[in-house]
Amino acid sequence: MPFKTIVRELREMREGIGNISRRGVVGKNSHRRTKSHIAPEGSSSTLLSCWSSSALIQQSRWANLPPELLVDIIQRVEASETSWPARRDVVACASVCRSWREITKEVVKTPEQCGWLTFPISLKQPGPRETPIQCFIKRERATSTYRLYLGLTPALAGDMSKLLLAARKIRRATSTEFLVSLATDDFSRTSNSYIGKLRSNFLGTKFTIYDSQPPGDPVIQMNSKSRRRIHSKQVSPRVPAGNYNIATISYELNVLRTRGPRRMQCTMETIPISSIQEGGVAPTPMEFTNCLDEQCSSSPLSASNGKKPLVELSSTNLADSMELVHCTRDPLILKNKAPRWHEQLQCWCLNFKGRVTVASVKNFQLVAAAEPCQNVSAAEQDKVILQFGKIGKDIFTMDYRYPLSAFQAFAICLSSFDTKPACE
Repeated sequence: MPFKTIVRELREMREGIGNISRRGVVGKNSHRRTKSHIAPEGSSSTLLSCWSSSALIQQSRWANLPPELLVDIIQRVEASETSWPARRDVVACASVCRSWREITKEVVKTPEQCGWLTFPISLKQPGPRETPIQCFIKRERATSTYRLYLGLTPALAGDMSKLLLAARKIRRATSTEFLVSLATDDFSRTSNSYIGKLRSNFLGTKFTIYDSQPPGDPVIQMNSKSRRRIHSKQVSPRVPAGNYNIATISYELNVLRTRGPRRMQCTMETIPISSIQEGGVAPTPMEFTNCLDEQCSSSPLSASNGKKPLVELSSTNLADSMELVHCTRDPLILKNKAPRWHEQLQCWCLNFKGRVTVASVKNFQLVAAAEPCQNVSAAEQDKVILQFGKIGKDIFTMDYRYPLSAFQAFAICLSSFDTKPACE
């Protein structure tokens, strides 16, 4: 059987059973789910549960393929479909059945390794080390919505552009929040599409990025837990009730009202400075972890099954242990790259390599800020980790690379959209 025929049959099978599962959801009067361009894990698990109970899949020849042949098929699909929308065939392979999904997850590499975004978890994983992933953001003023797309620009990408994330701006009495979701019209914290938020202070000079998933580091998870806000109506079997502080963004006050771009600094709490050192590795989540407080509360610093705790949590020992952690694990700090004054143009300029065409105070480039004792090479400090700029009315480009993820980069760029009269 030709290889393209196999892919076509898999896609038809996925779409056909997807329609069955959607009719089942409507029949049960469940909450309405919006289909994301990169399907959330929750929707995938819903399809898997429907397909595992379907005799069509269990008795078909696709579910009983030899593992060696199955690996070869998925590797061929993954290697041939390197851009969207063609890469949805890789997602279709992961949606056939459990065995196909497990092998597909093993075959598909992280964005750091291959430079491609495939599954929803790819949006939480660090980008490639050398070539940045190029995206653009569309702002809708009427609905205060911001959409992140994969592609060069709307004009060049056309139908090839792919929705990655969406955010909605909500103004409150003392702060502003940007809720980030995988779907364009579902920003509820009880939804599987919700992945985090950005919150500002009253002046709009300091922002905090919250992740819906606990960080992999137990110490960071313990510190973030004290900042979680619990609401009884938000506790559900699948969605965590709180948010975890993963980064802080600070804008410098412009007291003298001098001309020039904004000055900002980002402290990435969950990314150590060692990640950009030679041989360093950034935290890379491999799956979404939906758990309740009771399930997430267990850590190496707490007792388990009646056994003696590994560390006594007295005030003295806790202070000593936290001091040791801070000495051995400094967070990555990003600062905006200083622009130069162009005498002929009479403006501040940065080299965006053609990705930014409109002058704006929102434009910025972020580089690593490292101390001499932290052993970060000068070449690594000169690399632009994130750049953001305007190319048209309500259209902005966003290019990010290792060690930032798409979610972290998007949240940092969202902070630039909030009004900051004290910083300009």
